[in-house]
Amino acid sequence: MIALPESLSGRLVTPGDRRYATLRSTYTTRHSPAEVLLPQTARQVVDAVRYARERGLAVAVRSGGHGLAGTSFNDGGLVIDLSALNRVDVLDERSRLVRVEAGARWAVVAKTLAPYGLAISSGDHGNVGVGGLATGGGVGWLVRRFGLTIDRVRAVEVVLADGTLIRADAEHEPELFWVVRGAGAGVGVVVAFEIEAEEIRNVGLAQLAVEATPDGAPVRQWAEHLAQAPRELSSAAVLFPYGRSIVMQITAVVAAESMRRARPLIEPLLAIGRLLEQRTDLVPYPALVPTSHLHANVGQQPSLTTNSLLTMDDTAARAIMRAAAGPERTLVQLRSVGGAVNDVAPTATAYPHRHQDTLAVGSVFPPLDGPALDAAWRGVAARSDGAYVNFESRPDRAAFDRIYPGETGRRVAELWQRYDPDAVFRPALLDARRDRTGDRRR
Repeated sequence: MIALPESLSGRLVTPGDRRYATLRSTYTTRHSPAEVLLPQTARQVVDAVRYARERGLAVAVRSGGHGLAGTSFNDGGLVIDLSALNRVDVLDERSRLVRVEAGARWAVVAKTLAPYGLAISSGDHGNVGVGGLATGGGVGWLVRRFGLTIDRVRAVEVVLADGTLIRADAEHEPELFWVVRGAGAGVGVVVAFEIEAEEIRNVGLAQLAVEATPDGAPVRQWAEHLAQAPRELSSAAVLFPYGRSIVMQITAVVAAESMRRARPLIEPLLAIGRLLEQRTDLVPYPALVPTSHLHANVGQQPSLTTNSLLTMDDTAARAIMRAAAGPERTLVQLRSVGGAVNDVAPTATAYPHRHQDTLAVGSVFPPLDGPALDAAWRGVAARSDGAYVNFESRPDRAAFDRIYPGETGRRVAELWQRYDPDAVFRPALLDARRDRTGDRRR
């Protein structure tokens, strides 16, 4: 029997422990790990990785538990839960450099940075953990103005599969630094990030609902306005059934300190369809990812999700409407990208998708399953030329090829093999790694 390292004494949770019920699952999936470890320091993460390997246990790593694929948990293995690594420190106010540990959640990050007048564009929900989002991409409320979350990462601290703790940046371990920004889940446990925050206190916020017509005109007009608007404007939309109609609920965020600047960017959205309701206000940035979002993730919302990155046109807009209005009643979410995202070279990070303007996300709920989602999404997928790892429930070989196409995929697979030769992390993508590298060890 392998003994638990002394440093992790009291940090092990097993079935029967009263803490187990709130630590066993993700937001969308329910699991039964044999053990959950709750390290508080990077050194304890090192000990946790070595302990898991000595025990021969499958390893999953959880930062917030919002991951749609459920890969931050397993059944019968060991989960390294990073929720106790949650410090947020402003290292240098002048350069706006912030150190954020991977177990922090974005609501806490926003609240901590607000007194400094700083913010990080970081997804759209305060309960999401830093680690999963900041290794996959990060499509936040300020995405068109400031880019993806990974575009602002300046250094990382990573525990590799052999238990080595490494700090990587553009000059030190540049290959590790490259792959962590977009495909980090396959190389190790990222325990902390140094991120260049942005100086912003308030944002213009508009919430409106319009009737979405079958021809997709409001969807296309929404994307067209975003593509032409100043980068201060970012937006997300949700399409959902309303009687016999489909409603497009739009949230628009303007990185501006006054409504005088925000209103002209928002007003064209009021004309893209029959307006059902609207509300406009100036709010502090933390209101977008509030602490009221914080909750335990216990598998309360089972679903299957896929996504497509695309450049919106009439055909894509009609396909999106068919997905939303079809018999599967797929929940369709849209997020603006483009702007600052597309300033970054496709080869600069492991996120190569630097020309599209829209991220379209489709979800189905029980009893509907994968074939139903595929049927509903077929028309959208035909217009897609990329995908985003953080909105994919089935991280198989086909998903890998869409998320990491061409040379990016070859480089990702090579670096996963280099830094994690025994495939300790991200076992769901193991088949993709094997196919690309020829490795067949386990």
